Amino acid sequence: MLVLDRFEGDYGVIEIDGEMLDVKRSLIDEKVKEGDVVVLKEGIYYRDNEATKKRRREIEDKFKDMWEN
Repeated sequence: MLVLDRFEGDYGVIEIDGEMLDVKRSLIDEKVKEGDVVVLKEGIYYRDNEATKKRRREIEDKFKDMWEN
């Protein structure tokens, strides 16, 4: 899974299986936000809407479980 971790200046930092990759911001679609799951298509990173929604739900569920215990 590829996740945009953060932006640093002219670069986006993408996490790929625990490894970090610096990618020029110009190669990341302007709609992508930090925490989004991304896919690479024709040299540009785009948000994967379904995977991003699923990831956010999973994170929310983990936090709910933490507070309930």
